[in-house]
Amino acid sequence: MKKNMGSLDKIIRIVLAVVVAILYFTNVISGVLGIVLLVLAGVFVLTSLVSFCPLYAPFGLTTCAVKEKQS
Repeated sequence: MKKNMGSLDKIIRIVLAVVVAILYFTNVISGVLGIVLLVLAGVFVLTSLVSFCPLYAPFGLTTCAVKEKQS
């Protein structure tokens, strides 16, 4: 599995996951919407930890910094 997520992308996903978790556990969001957002937050954390987003792969997207080849 080739990494396709850069540092900024990972940080944004983790921050969003933390915000959603805080909102859910303080009962600001609840019900089906709360559960869906909590699952999405879990996916954000998981993809951040492995540095791979499966939705980026089919489109050839990457947020990783491009390493220049040395001649």
